[in-house]
Amino acid sequence: MKKNIYQIFIGCLFIIVMVSCKKGYLDARPDKALLVPSTLADFQAILDNTDIMNKAPYLNEVSTDDIYTTDNGFAGADPVIQQSYIWAKDIFQGQSGYDWNVPYQQVFYANVVLDGLQKIDQLAVSQMQYNQIKGNALFHRAFAFYNLAQEFAKPYNVNTAGQDLGIPLRLSSDVNEKSTRGTLQATYDQIISDLIAAEPLLPLQAGYKSRPNHSAVLGLLAKVYLTMQNYTKAATYANASLQLNGKLIDYNTLNPAGARPLPMSLPNGNDEVQYYTPLLYSLFLSSSSLTAIDSTLYRSYNVNDLRKTVFFRDRGNGRYTFKGGYGGVSDVFGGIANDEIYLIRAECYARANQTADAMSDLNTLLKNRYKTGTFTSLTATNGDDALSKILTERRKELIYRNVRWTDLRRLNQDSRFAVTITRNINGTIYTLSPGSNRYVFPIPQDEINYSGIQQNQR
Repeated sequence: MKKNIYQIFIGCLFIIVMVSCKKGYLDARPDKALLVPSTLADFQAILDNTDIMNKAPYLNEVSTDDIYTTDNGFAGADPVIQQSYIWAKDIFQGQSGYDWNVPYQQVFYANVVLDGLQKIDQLAVSQMQYNQIKGNALFHRAFAFYNLAQEFAKPYNVNTAGQDLGIPLRLSSDVNEKSTRGTLQATYDQIISDLIAAEPLLPLQAGYKSRPNHSAVLGLLAKVYLTMQNYTKAATYANASLQLNGKLIDYNTLNPAGARPLPMSLPNGNDEVQYYTPLLYSLFLSSSSLTAIDSTLYRSYNVNDLRKTVFFRDRGNGRYTFKGGYGGVSDVFGGIANDEIYLIRAECYARANQTADAMSDLNTLLKNRYKTGTFTSLTATNGDDALSKILTERRKELIYRNVRWTDLRRLNQDSRFAVTITRNINGTIYTLSPGSNRYVFPIPQDEINYSGIQQNQR
Protein backbone atom coordinates (compact mmCIF):
# COMPACT_ATOMS: atom_id res chain seq x y z
CA MET A 1 0.00 0.00 0.00
CA LYS A 2 2.91 2.35 0.50
CA LYS A 3 3.15 2.87 -3.25
CA ASN A 4 -0.45 4.00 -3.51
CA ILE A 5 -2.34 5.29 -0.50
CA TYR A 6 0.74 6.85 1.02
CA GLN A 7 2.86 7.80 -1.96
CA ILE A 8 0.84 11.01 -2.37
CA PHE A 9 1.26 11.77 1.34
CA ILE A 10 4.99 11.16 1.84
CA GLY A 11 5.74 14.79 1.12
CA CYS A 12 3.39 15.74 3.95
CA LEU A 13 5.97 14.48 6.41
CA PHE A 14 8.08 17.46 5.39
CA ILE A 15 5.67 19.94 3.83
CA ILE A 16 2.45 20.65 5.72
CA VAL A 17 0.08 23.33 4.52
CA MET A 18 -0.80 25.23 7.66
CA VAL A 19 -4.42 26.04 8.37
CA SER A 20 -5.35 28.66 10.94
CA CYS A 21 -8.25 30.77 12.25
CA LYS A 22 -9.29 33.61 9.97
CA LYS A 23 -12.33 35.87 10.26
CA GLY A 24 -13.87 33.66 12.93
CA TYR A 25 -13.64 30.32 11.18
CA LEU A 26 -11.02 27.88 9.94
CA ASP A 27 -9.46 28.87 6.65
CA ALA A 28 -6.13 28.67 4.86
CA ARG A 29 -3.56 31.16 6.10
CA PRO A 30 -2.53 33.50 3.28
CA ASP A 31 1.19 32.81 3.52
CA LYS A 32 0.71 29.00 3.91
CA ALA A 33 3.87 28.40 5.89
CA LEU A 34 5.78 25.26 5.01
CA LEU A 35 7.47 23.34 7.80
CA VAL A 36 8.31 20.05 9.40
CA PRO A 37 5.50 19.45 11.92
CA SER A 38 6.97 19.35 15.43
CA THR A 39 4.96 21.65 17.70
CA LEU A 40 1.45 21.53 19.11
CA ALA A 41 0.56 24.41 16.80
CA ASP A 42 1.80 22.39 13.82
CA PHE A 43 -0.24 19.36 14.79
CA GLN A 44 -3.38 21.40 15.43
CA ALA A 45 -2.98 22.98 12.01
CA ILE A 46 -2.79 19.56 10.35
CA LEU A 47 -6.02 18.48 12.04
CA ASP A 48 -7.68 21.82 11.18
CA ASN A 49 -7.12 21.22 7.47
CA THR A 50 -10.86 20.86 6.87
CA ASP A 51 -10.37 20.30 3.13
CA ILE A 52 -8.95 16.91 4.07
CA MET A 53 -9.93 16.03 7.63
CA ASN A 54 -13.59 17.05 7.41
CA LYS A 55 -14.72 14.98 4.47
CA ALA A 56 -16.71 11.74 4.29
CA PRO A 57 -17.22 9.26 1.42
CA TYR A 58 -20.10 9.91 -0.95
CA LEU A 59 -20.59 6.87 -3.20
CA ASN A 60 -22.67 5.00 -0.64
CA GLU A 61 -25.17 7.90 -0.73
CA VAL A 62 -25.33 7.56 -4.52
CA SER A 63 -26.16 3.87 -4.12
CA THR A 64 -29.16 4.20 -1.77
CA ASP A 65 -32.87 3.99 -2.49
CA ASP A 66 -33.52 7.58 -1.35
CA ILE A 67 -32.65 9.09 -4.74
CA TYR A 68 -33.16 8.46 -8.41
CA THR A 69 -32.00 9.90 -11.69
CA THR A 70 -33.41 9.96 -15.20
CA ASP A 71 -31.85 8.45 -18.30
CA ASN A 72 -30.47 11.88 -19.21
CA GLY A 73 -29.23 12.45 -15.68
CA PHE A 74 -27.47 9.11 -15.72
CA ALA A 75 -25.83 9.92 -19.05
CA GLY A 76 -24.54 13.20 -17.64
CA ALA A 77 -22.99 11.63 -14.53
CA ASP A 78 -19.35 10.73 -14.00
CA PRO A 79 -18.60 7.05 -14.89
CA VAL A 80 -17.78 6.16 -11.27
CA ILE A 81 -21.13 7.65 -10.22
CA GLN A 82 -22.89 5.70 -12.95
CA GLN A 83 -21.35 2.42 -11.87
CA SER A 84 -22.13 3.10 -8.21
CA TYR A 85 -25.72 4.01 -9.01
CA ILE A 86 -26.38 0.64 -10.71
CA TRP A 87 -24.16 -1.34 -8.30
CA ALA A 88 -21.85 -2.51 -11.09
CA LYS A 89 -19.21 -5.12 -10.38
CA ASP A 90 -16.34 -2.84 -11.36
CA ILE A 91 -17.16 0.61 -10.02
CA PHE A 92 -13.80 2.32 -10.36
CA GLN A 93 -12.81 0.84 -13.74
CA GLY A 94 -9.09 1.20 -13.12
CA GLN A 95 -9.36 4.68 -11.59
CA SER A 96 -8.32 5.67 -8.10
CA GLY A 97 -11.21 6.04 -5.69
CA TYR A 98 -11.65 9.19 -3.61
CA ASP A 99 -13.83 7.25 -1.17
CA TRP A 100 -10.79 5.06 -0.49
CA ASN A 101 -7.95 7.56 -0.78
CA VAL A 102 -9.31 10.50 1.21
CA PRO A 103 -10.15 8.55 4.39
CA TYR A 104 -6.70 6.96 4.28
CA GLN A 105 -5.21 10.41 3.86
CA GLN A 106 -7.07 11.38 7.03
CA VAL A 107 -5.65 8.30 8.76
CA PHE A 108 -2.17 9.25 7.62
CA TYR A 109 -2.46 12.81 8.93
CA ALA A 110 -3.87 11.55 12.22
CA ASN A 111 -0.95 9.14 12.52
CA VAL A 112 1.56 11.91 11.77
CA VAL A 113 0.08 13.84 14.68
CA LEU A 114 -0.07 10.86 17.05
CA ASP A 115 3.50 9.83 16.25
CA GLY A 116 4.71 13.42 16.56
CA LEU A 117 3.05 13.90 19.94
CA GLN A 118 5.11 11.02 21.34
CA LYS A 119 8.27 13.07 20.70
CA ILE A 120 7.06 16.13 22.61
CA ASP A 121 8.03 16.76 26.21
CA GLN A 122 4.61 16.99 27.85
CA LEU A 123 6.05 18.90 30.80
CA ALA A 124 7.08 21.71 28.47
CA VAL A 125 3.68 22.27 26.85
CA SER A 126 0.06 22.80 27.85
CA GLN A 127 -1.29 19.43 28.96
CA MET A 128 -4.83 20.45 28.05
CA GLN A 129 -3.85 21.41 24.52
CA TYR A 130 -1.76 18.25 24.15
CA ASN A 131 -4.69 16.08 25.25
CA GLN A 132 -7.17 17.80 22.97
CA ILE A 133 -4.93 17.41 19.93
CA LYS A 134 -4.39 13.73 20.71
CA GLY A 135 -8.12 13.17 21.22
CA ASN A 136 -8.85 15.00 17.99
CA ALA A 137 -6.42 12.80 16.04
CA LEU A 138 -7.83 9.61 17.55
CA PHE A 139 -11.36 10.72 16.68
CA HIS A 140 -10.44 11.50 13.07
CA ARG A 141 -8.72 8.13 12.65
CA ALA A 142 -11.69 6.29 14.12
CA PHE A 143 -14.21 8.14 11.95
CA ALA A 144 -12.12 7.45 8.83
CA PHE A 145 -11.91 3.74 9.66
CA TYR A 146 -15.65 3.66 10.33
CA ASN A 147 -16.48 5.32 7.00
CA LEU A 148 -14.16 2.98 5.12
CA ALA A 149 -15.76 -0.05 6.76
CA GLN A 150 -19.22 1.00 5.55
CA GLU A 151 -18.13 0.71 1.94
CA PHE A 152 -15.16 -1.63 1.74
CA ALA A 153 -16.01 -4.32 4.30
CA LYS A 154 -19.02 -6.54 4.84
CA PRO A 155 -21.91 -5.48 7.07
CA TYR A 156 -21.12 -6.33 10.67
CA ASN A 157 -22.54 -9.63 11.88
CA VAL A 158 -21.47 -10.82 15.31
CA ASN A 159 -21.47 -14.44 14.12
CA THR A 160 -19.08 -13.88 11.21
CA ALA A 161 -17.10 -10.73 12.10
CA GLY A 162 -14.22 -12.82 13.41
CA GLN A 163 -13.76 -14.36 9.94
CA ASP A 164 -14.91 -11.62 7.56
CA LEU A 165 -12.25 -9.38 6.06
CA GLY A 166 -11.86 -5.93 7.56
CA ILE A 167 -10.01 -2.93 6.18
CA PRO A 168 -6.25 -2.28 6.40
CA LEU A 169 -5.60 -0.63 9.77
CA ARG A 170 -2.80 1.88 9.43
CA LEU A 171 -1.67 2.79 12.96
CA SER A 172 1.65 4.43 12.11
CA SER A 173 2.82 7.18 9.77
CA ASP A 174 5.67 4.90 8.66
CA VAL A 175 5.06 4.50 4.92
CA ASN A 176 7.26 1.40 4.84
CA GLU A 177 4.93 -0.51 7.11
CA LYS A 178 3.22 -3.32 5.21
CA SER A 179 -0.55 -3.21 5.03
CA THR A 180 -2.78 -6.24 5.41
CA ARG A 181 -6.47 -6.88 5.88
CA GLY A 182 -7.32 -8.31 9.28
CA THR A 183 -10.76 -9.33 10.41
CA LEU A 184 -13.85 -7.17 10.51
CA GLN A 185 -13.94 -7.65 14.26
CA ALA A 186 -10.43 -6.20 14.50
CA THR A 187 -11.58 -3.20 12.45
CA TYR A 188 -14.44 -2.38 14.80
CA ASP A 189 -12.32 -3.12 17.86
CA GLN A 190 -9.80 -0.52 16.65
CA ILE A 191 -12.51 2.06 15.96
CA ILE A 192 -13.91 1.61 19.45
CA SER A 193 -10.45 1.62 21.03
CA ASP A 194 -9.59 4.93 19.38
CA LEU A 195 -12.86 6.50 20.48
CA ILE A 196 -12.62 5.23 24.04
CA ALA A 197 -9.11 6.68 24.23
CA ALA A 198 -10.29 9.99 22.73
CA GLU A 199 -13.29 10.45 25.01
CA PRO A 200 -11.58 11.79 28.17
CA LEU A 201 -9.19 13.94 26.12
CA LEU A 202 -11.78 15.99 24.25
CA PRO A 203 -13.39 19.17 25.64
CA LEU A 204 -17.07 19.62 26.48
CA GLN A 205 -17.17 22.41 23.90
CA ALA A 206 -14.90 22.72 20.88
CA GLY A 207 -13.98 26.07 19.40
CA TYR A 208 -15.48 25.08 16.05
CA LYS A 209 -17.97 22.42 15.02
CA SER A 210 -15.35 21.10 12.61
CA ARG A 211 -13.50 19.87 15.70
CA PRO A 212 -14.91 16.99 17.77
CA ASN A 213 -16.03 17.53 21.35
CA HIS A 214 -17.03 15.18 24.16
CA SER A 215 -20.63 14.69 23.02
CA ALA A 216 -19.49 14.03 19.44
CA VAL A 217 -17.22 11.14 20.42
CA LEU A 218 -20.04 9.65 22.51
CA GLY A 219 -22.41 10.11 19.58
CA LEU A 220 -20.00 8.37 17.22
CA LEU A 221 -19.67 5.49 19.67
CA ALA A 222 -23.47 5.20 19.63
CA LYS A 223 -23.40 5.06 15.81
CA VAL A 224 -20.68 2.42 15.80
CA TYR A 225 -22.46 0.18 18.29
CA LEU A 226 -25.76 0.58 16.40
CA THR A 227 -23.97 -0.53 13.23
CA MET A 228 -22.68 -3.56 15.16
CA GLN A 229 -26.24 -4.24 16.38
CA ASN A 230 -25.07 -3.97 19.96
CA TYR A 231 -28.14 -2.05 21.03
CA THR A 232 -27.38 -2.06 24.75
CA LYS A 233 -24.10 -0.20 24.32
CA ALA A 234 -25.52 2.01 21.57
CA ALA A 235 -28.22 3.16 24.01
CA THR A 236 -25.66 3.78 26.74
CA TYR A 237 -23.54 6.07 24.57
CA ALA A 238 -26.52 7.78 22.95
CA ASN A 239 -27.87 8.58 26.40
CA ALA A 240 -24.48 9.90 27.55
CA SER A 241 -24.20 12.08 24.45
CA LEU A 242 -27.69 13.56 24.81
CA GLN A 243 -27.12 14.30 28.49
CA LEU A 244 -24.32 16.63 27.41
CA ASN A 245 -26.20 18.14 24.47
CA GLY A 246 -29.78 17.19 23.66
CA LYS A 247 -30.79 20.35 21.81
CA LEU A 248 -33.24 20.12 18.91
CA ILE A 249 -34.27 22.80 16.43
CA ASP A 250 -37.95 23.71 16.34
CA TYR A 251 -38.60 23.71 12.60
CA ASN A 252 -41.35 26.27 13.16
CA THR A 253 -38.54 28.81 13.64
CA LEU A 254 -37.13 28.14 10.17
CA ASN A 255 -38.07 29.69 6.84
CA PRO A 256 -39.08 26.71 4.71
CA ALA A 257 -39.13 28.88 1.59
CA GLY A 258 -35.43 29.60 1.95
CA ALA A 259 -32.90 28.06 -0.39
CA ARG A 260 -31.10 26.56 2.64
CA PRO A 261 -33.55 26.62 5.57
CA LEU A 262 -31.24 25.05 8.18
CA PRO A 263 -28.74 27.36 9.95
CA MET A 264 -25.11 27.10 8.95
CA SER A 265 -23.12 24.72 11.15
CA LEU A 266 -19.84 26.62 10.95
CA PRO A 267 -18.37 28.04 12.97
CA ASN A 268 -20.91 27.29 15.70
CA GLY A 269 -24.40 27.43 14.23
CA ASN A 270 -27.12 24.74 14.15
CA ASP A 271 -27.57 23.66 17.76
CA GLU A 272 -28.31 20.07 16.74
CA VAL A 273 -24.92 19.51 15.12
CA GLN A 274 -22.29 17.97 17.37
CA TYR A 275 -19.62 17.55 14.72
CA TYR A 276 -19.60 18.91 11.20
CA THR A 277 -18.20 17.15 8.19
CA PRO A 278 -19.60 17.18 4.65
CA LEU A 279 -19.39 14.42 2.10
CA LEU A 280 -16.84 14.68 -0.66
CA TYR A 281 -18.31 16.98 -3.27
CA SER A 282 -20.46 15.35 -5.92
CA LEU A 283 -22.28 17.28 -8.63
CA PHE A 284 -24.58 14.28 -8.98
CA LEU A 285 -25.86 14.67 -5.41
CA SER A 286 -25.95 18.46 -5.47
CA SER A 287 -27.34 19.17 -8.94
CA SER A 288 -31.11 19.51 -9.22
CA SER A 289 -30.88 18.52 -12.87
CA LEU A 290 -29.33 15.15 -12.11
CA THR A 291 -30.82 13.80 -8.90
CA ALA A 292 -34.30 13.75 -7.35
CA ILE A 293 -35.91 12.25 -4.26
CA ASP A 294 -37.73 8.94 -4.38
CA SER A 295 -41.37 9.89 -4.91
CA THR A 296 -42.75 7.26 -2.52
CA LEU A 297 -40.47 8.55 0.21
CA TYR A 298 -41.58 12.13 -0.43
CA ARG A 299 -45.26 11.20 -0.22
CA SER A 300 -44.70 9.53 3.17
CA TYR A 301 -44.38 12.93 4.89
CA ASN A 302 -47.56 14.25 6.52
CA VAL A 303 -48.98 17.50 5.15
CA ASN A 304 -48.23 19.18 8.51
CA ASP A 305 -44.70 17.77 8.65
CA LEU A 306 -42.41 20.75 8.16
CA ARG A 307 -39.67 18.49 6.86
CA LYS A 308 -41.68 18.26 3.64
CA THR A 309 -40.89 21.90 2.86
CA VAL A 310 -37.66 22.36 4.85
CA PHE A 311 -36.00 19.36 3.20
CA PHE A 312 -37.40 19.45 -0.33
CA ARG A 313 -37.93 21.78 -3.26
CA ASP A 314 -40.82 21.19 -5.67
CA ARG A 315 -39.47 21.12 -9.22
CA GLY A 316 -42.85 20.44 -10.83
CA ASN A 317 -44.26 17.38 -12.54
CA GLY A 318 -43.98 15.32 -9.35
CA ARG A 319 -40.24 15.84 -9.07
CA TYR A 320 -38.61 16.97 -5.82
CA THR A 321 -35.01 17.72 -4.96
CA PHE A 322 -33.25 17.98 -1.59
CA LYS A 323 -32.30 21.33 -0.05
CA GLY A 324 -32.27 20.63 3.70
CA GLY A 325 -28.57 20.11 4.31
CA TYR A 326 -27.64 20.17 7.98
CA GLY A 327 -24.62 22.30 7.27
CA GLY A 328 -26.83 25.09 5.93
CA VAL A 329 -24.94 24.87 2.63
CA SER A 330 -25.17 22.82 -0.55
CA ASP A 331 -22.67 20.23 0.71
CA VAL A 332 -24.24 16.96 1.87
CA PHE A 333 -23.93 16.55 5.65
CA GLY A 334 -22.02 13.53 6.89
CA GLY A 335 -21.35 14.42 10.51
CA ILE A 336 -23.04 13.80 13.85
CA ALA A 337 -26.22 15.54 15.00
CA ASN A 338 -28.64 15.15 17.89
CA ASP A 339 -31.66 14.10 15.84
CA GLU A 340 -29.78 10.97 14.81
CA ILE A 341 -28.73 10.29 18.41
CA TYR A 342 -32.35 10.58 19.61
CA LEU A 343 -33.34 8.06 16.94
CA ILE A 344 -30.53 5.71 17.95
CA ARG A 345 -31.64 5.78 21.58
CA ALA A 346 -35.30 5.37 20.60
CA GLU A 347 -34.51 2.33 18.46
CA CYS A 348 -32.46 0.75 21.21
CA TYR A 349 -35.26 1.32 23.74
CA ALA A 350 -37.76 -0.29 21.36
CA ARG A 351 -35.55 -3.32 20.83
CA ALA A 352 -35.30 -3.66 24.63
CA ASN A 353 -39.12 -3.50 24.78
CA GLN A 354 -38.95 -0.19 26.68
CA THR A 355 -41.86 1.04 24.62
CA ALA A 356 -42.74 4.16 26.59
CA ASP A 357 -39.14 5.43 26.57
CA ALA A 358 -38.79 4.67 22.87
CA MET A 359 -41.91 6.61 21.93
CA SER A 360 -40.99 9.46 24.26
CA ASP A 361 -37.74 9.98 22.33
CA LEU A 362 -39.51 9.72 18.98
CA ASN A 363 -42.23 12.19 20.00
CA THR A 364 -39.65 14.60 21.42
CA LEU A 365 -38.08 14.73 17.98
CA LEU A 366 -41.30 14.87 15.95
CA LYS A 367 -42.99 17.62 17.93
CA ASN A 368 -40.12 19.84 16.75
CA ARG A 369 -40.79 18.86 13.14
CA TYR A 370 -44.54 19.51 12.82
CA LYS A 371 -46.45 22.75 12.47
CA THR A 372 -47.31 24.13 15.90
CA GLY A 373 -50.54 22.64 17.24
CA THR A 374 -50.83 19.89 14.62
CA PHE A 375 -48.77 17.07 16.09
CA THR A 376 -50.42 14.28 18.04
CA SER A 377 -48.01 12.07 19.96
CA LEU A 378 -47.55 8.64 18.45
CA THR A 379 -48.24 5.54 20.50
CA ALA A 380 -47.15 1.93 20.17
CA THR A 381 -48.65 -1.30 21.48
CA ASN A 382 -45.29 -2.98 22.09
CA GLY A 383 -41.60 -2.81 21.30
CA ASP A 384 -41.99 -4.20 17.79
CA ASP A 385 -44.67 -1.66 16.94
CA ALA A 386 -42.47 1.10 18.30
CA LEU A 387 -39.49 -0.18 16.33
CA SER A 388 -41.43 -0.11 13.07
CA LYS A 389 -42.53 3.48 13.64
CA ILE A 390 -39.03 4.58 14.68
CA LEU A 391 -37.36 3.05 11.63
CA THR A 392 -39.92 4.75 9.37
CA GLU A 393 -39.13 8.12 10.91
CA ARG A 394 -35.40 7.39 10.92
CA ARG A 395 -35.39 7.19 7.15
CA LYS A 396 -37.49 10.35 6.79
CA GLU A 397 -35.37 12.35 9.25
CA LEU A 398 -31.92 11.23 8.13
CA ILE A 399 -32.28 11.53 4.38
CA TYR A 400 -29.13 12.82 2.65
CA ARG A 401 -27.12 12.21 5.82
CA ASN A 402 -24.77 9.36 4.79
CA VAL A 403 -26.79 6.98 6.97
CA ARG A 404 -29.16 5.07 4.69
CA TRP A 405 -26.54 2.77 3.12
CA THR A 406 -25.34 1.58 6.52
CA ASP A 407 -28.96 1.15 7.64
CA LEU A 408 -29.76 -0.97 4.59
CA ARG A 409 -26.76 -3.20 5.28
CA ARG A 410 -27.78 -3.59 8.91
CA LEU A 411 -31.55 -3.92 8.54
CA ASN A 412 -31.35 -6.28 5.56
CA GLN A 413 -30.16 -8.91 8.04
CA ASP A 414 -33.68 -8.87 9.52
CA SER A 415 -36.33 -10.21 7.12
CA ARG A 416 -38.93 -7.83 8.60
CA PHE A 417 -37.05 -4.81 7.28
CA ALA A 418 -35.16 -6.19 4.28
CA VAL A 419 -35.73 -4.37 0.98
CA THR A 420 -34.84 -4.95 -2.66
CA ILE A 421 -33.79 -1.84 -4.61
CA THR A 422 -34.34 -1.47 -8.33
CA ARG A 423 -33.17 1.03 -10.94
CA ASN A 424 -34.50 1.53 -14.47
CA ILE A 425 -31.94 3.04 -16.82
CA ASN A 426 -32.74 3.14 -20.54
CA GLY A 427 -35.16 0.25 -20.09
CA THR A 428 -32.65 -1.97 -18.30
CA ILE A 429 -33.62 -3.00 -14.77
CA TYR A 430 -30.88 -3.24 -12.17
CA THR A 431 -31.55 -4.94 -8.83
CA LEU A 432 -29.81 -4.92 -5.46
CA SER A 433 -31.09 -7.74 -3.26
CA PRO A 434 -30.71 -8.00 0.53
CA GLY A 435 -27.43 -9.67 1.42
CA SER A 436 -25.94 -9.09 -2.03
CA ASN A 437 -22.16 -8.93 -2.36
CA ARG A 438 -22.76 -5.60 -4.10
CA TYR A 439 -23.32 -4.07 -0.66
CA VAL A 440 -19.52 -4.18 -0.36
CA PHE A 441 -17.66 -1.84 -2.69
CA PRO A 442 -14.65 -3.11 -4.63
CA ILE A 443 -11.28 -1.78 -3.53
CA PRO A 444 -9.80 0.32 -6.36
CA GLN A 445 -7.73 -1.96 -8.57
CA ASP A 446 -4.63 0.23 -8.44
CA GLU A 447 -4.58 -0.38 -4.68
CA ILE A 448 -4.80 -4.14 -5.21
CA ASN A 449 -2.00 -4.00 -7.76
CA TYR A 450 0.36 -2.07 -5.49
CA SER A 451 -0.34 -3.67 -2.13
CA GLY A 452 -1.50 -7.17 -2.97
CA ILE A 453 -4.34 -7.03 -0.43
CA GLN A 454 -7.33 -9.23 -1.14
CA GLN A 455 -10.10 -7.83 -3.32
CA ASN A 456 -13.72 -7.89 -2.19
CA GLN A 457 -15.97 -10.41 -3.86
CA ARG A 458 -18.62 -8.80 -6.04
